[in-house]
Amino acid sequence: MPRFAGWGSEWSRVGDSDPALTISPLVPIEQALPGQQSALTVAIAAAHSPAAPIRGIIQMMGAALTLLPVSALGGEPKIGPEFSSARPYWQSNRSVFSAGTPLKVIPCLKAPQSQCFKRPGFVVPRSSLDNSIEKGGTSMPRKAGLALALTSVVALLLVCCVPAYAQSTITADNAFSTIPGSIKPTTDVVTGEFSSPQMAVYVVLAPRNELELFDLLANLYNPKSESYRQWLSKGEFYSRFAPSNAQIAAIADYLRASGLAVERSSSPFLVRASGPSSTVAAAFRTTLRTYRNPKGIDYFSNASEIQLPTSLASGAVGVVGLSNTVRLQSQVVLPLKHTSPPVQSCEAPYPTSAQLFAAVNIGTPFPFGYGGGPGCNGLTPSQDNSIYGAPHLGPRGKGAGVNLAVFELSAYQHSDIATWAQTFYGASYTPPLVDITVDGGPLSPVCPAGDTCPPDFNGYAGDVEVDADIEMQLAIAPDARQILVYNAPNDFTGQTELDEYTRIANDDIADVVSSSWAVCENDVTAAYAQAENLVFEQMAAQGQSMFGAEGDTGAFSCIRSDGTTIANVLDPPAQPWVTSVGGTSFESFNPGAKPNPKYPTGVETVWNVDNLCNTSSDEGNLPGFFWCAATGAGGGGSSQYWGRPAYQFGPGITNPYTTYGNGTTQCSLAALGSPCREVPDISANADEYTPYAEYCTGNASTPFSVCAIISGTPSGWFGVGGTSLSSPFWSAIIADHDGLWHGRIGNANPLLYLLYNLDYHGYFNDITGIGQTTNNNGLFPTTPGYDLATGIGTPKMGALITLVPQK
Repeated sequence: MPRFAGWGSEWSRVGDSDPALTISPLVPIEQALPGQQSALTVAIAAAHSPAAPIRGIIQMMGAALTLLPVSALGGEPKIGPEFSSARPYWQSNRSVFSAGTPLKVIPCLKAPQSQCFKRPGFVVPRSSLDNSIEKGGTSMPRKAGLALALTSVVALLLVCCVPAYAQSTITADNAFSTIPGSIKPTTDVVTGEFSSPQMAVYVVLAPRNELELFDLLANLYNPKSESYRQWLSKGEFYSRFAPSNAQIAAIADYLRASGLAVERSSSPFLVRASGPSSTVAAAFRTTLRTYRNPKGIDYFSNASEIQLPTSLASGAVGVVGLSNTVRLQSQVVLPLKHTSPPVQSCEAPYPTSAQLFAAVNIGTPFPFGYGGGPGCNGLTPSQDNSIYGAPHLGPRGKGAGVNLAVFELSAYQHSDIATWAQTFYGASYTPPLVDITVDGGPLSPVCPAGDTCPPDFNGYAGDVEVDADIEMQLAIAPDARQILVYNAPNDFTGQTELDEYTRIANDDIADVVSSSWAVCENDVTAAYAQAENLVFEQMAAQGQSMFGAEGDTGAFSCIRSDGTTIANVLDPPAQPWVTSVGGTSFESFNPGAKPNPKYPTGVETVWNVDNLCNTSSDEGNLPGFFWCAATGAGGGGSSQYWGRPAYQFGPGITNPYTTYGNGTTQCSLAALGSPCREVPDISANADEYTPYAEYCTGNASTPFSVCAIISGTPSGWFGVGGTSLSSPFWSAIIADHDGLWHGRIGNANPLLYLLYNLDYHGYFNDITGIGQTTNNNGLFPTTPGYDLATGIGTPKMGALITLVPQK
């Protein structure tokens, strides 16, 4: 009889003629766990149709099942003490119960419907279960997650009526529980105890009816489901999935009893509290310290795991605000010092490494000009659309009727956008801008207590980013109904950013959203990542498409965040409900002033200027990491937090660089051994030496403006690159698609990966690296098919908008 391993014990499978897949211990539980007085059998009702849900039946002898601590089992989980629960796309939580803790197991058929198990966001056909069971162990099927799905299903059946967000580890006295993942080990120097007269934090709460939420999301993106693209209406997400009033009140009461003031928050999933730092630390049974990293950057963070009362911990995901390392950066890159092009045609050659070395080491400028923008300062909207094959369908193929949005953390000038737009679309064109300010915005920031919103991070400090985002969306979707410009202060704990994303989701006006602001995953906490995920789940359930720029420093995304050079990707682009956009380059292809250039087949490469971003210690007397920051490269790699989503499958997804969950540095929120989320999903041109034309200005009335110090010719015009451009580019493509098809597609990834598997070259340009000298992003190579440098590839716009493949 086939067998597979389950929590260190062997389990048997019934014969194929039986319609149910029964999993039961080969030995009595009393023998496996000394002192047990109950036996448990779990049956998974196998679906005859792959589209039918799997439901659980729990049968047991005895009224309660008492579980033993891990320590009683030699430190390794056997049967019962540790359960891996399915989270969105295989994010897992763990609950370790102590000796003497009763767990009442109710048959699901008799349990309240809200508590009964439903399939956790995926379907496991009987054939898939069979294929994932092998003698001696569990194998990972080709389609990601099926073996893991089986494990998760068993776990969920075992804890049928225990909330899936129950992450806590219950202490021996059963009074307080720790929140796993609430501390990051560090070797940074401790510089003292953190003290602040006031600080504000968010307690992040788990959703109500979580399994129903997983089921909903699965059906919304399953073309065979009756619920396919039947998006939730405004407010419905909260009415169905927000924590109960009792749960919110219980957390609030505990915080008040601990001496903290409970304040209004932007979301029912976030309970805001404030008070002296010592009182905050005591409430969560932790200590707060200040640190300095090797690059001299100072920050504070909790020095021990967070604890909450056991009765509350299972409904809490974590706490945001106990660390101030969430310092979002824009992902925009400008060319190094250069002169005007030597020829009027704008067709200056791509810069050589020798020219870049001279520019950096001795300040020698080099001749440069690209595209047909004013002063040879980048590609025009006509060139953008022509190169990537936009269809000629009139306004409906240019975003008509669609609301686009950009997530911003800086002020900007409407007059800049108007100048840019009227240069390309005529004097009668009026950009459809709508400004929406959150928490006072970057000009009048309402900063959380104890947080930092530095003036040089606010004001107009990111105007070059805001203008680039808006102008890029207008280049591809000029007939969009509105460009909604959401703007919050740029803080250091991430609370204002959560408020802004929450506002975008709650407004539910934007059909498609792009963010070019991000921070490396290593600098955010698990609580912050999961709080964001709740918002992105809301967006996905409402049909909103969310895009994020995957970064401009190659595989080493912390270089801009904290100066370190570990291999890391960006948050939020690596989130499972965000489409991560990487960067490519046209390198030797320069269309000059030609208004309608064709795609340069075989020329487009991964963005890594002259291959200078790498791990070498000497590139022109400077380390390769210097060039990752100075000239840039497209971001990519594997997530530190998230497991591989169900939609992410196809050639190249599993590759020699694929990482697997290890509980800490590799998709720590996923089950152990499961493959990690890989980014980017897709890419587009992002090289500052094959740039887009931007117009942006600054003056004495625009404090901290970047554009004020850029000397473009003509004044205000310059070329710009970075994944800050490729993300809004892709968001506008989806807006064009939505406009043509008169409706939202929601999160774009399920569609993009489906098209990748159906007709790869009909919808995307594959960046293969074959015959190209630029063939990696500093660490990961480009290959045929999916790769960690460029993802699936770059767009064939006509095919993606019309769904008719191009050859």
